[in-house]
Amino acid sequence: KLPTMKMLLLLTALLSAALLASTAPPTCYSRVLSLSKEITESFKELQTSKNVDSCVETLPRLYLDIHNYCVLAKLRDFVAYPGCDRMVEVNELKEKARSLYTILISYCRRDLVFLTDDCNALEIPISPPIGHS
Repeated sequence: KLPTMKMLLLLTALLSAALLASTAPPTCYSRVLSLSKEITESFKELQTSKNVDSCVETLPRLYLDIHNYCVLAKLRDFVAYPGCDRMVEVNELKEKARSLYTILISYCRRDLVFLTDDCNALEIPISPPIGHS
């Protein structure tokens, strides 16, 4: 009976640790990282949508790298861009971009480290490597 009890206690401890790890509150960095990925993906979806408005083609590119100091200017330019105000999807994307900008300059200002200030890197996203078969 004693080995069974030890196994049950060990299993309970492992499940508790896993549950605590999965419910940990997001850090400022993880929130900024996930929001930037969400915005980048939403922008890609908007560009490839079948019902895309012609104004979407004129929007500034929105590839975001939160490790690049130029991301702040990129977000400001995108939010201030006057085109496509009639599109709900663009307005929602601008609102997310505004939120990310606010988080970057206010809440996470001291927590983030910018590794580069290469603005051209935000114009041409790096493509994932193509695997050989």
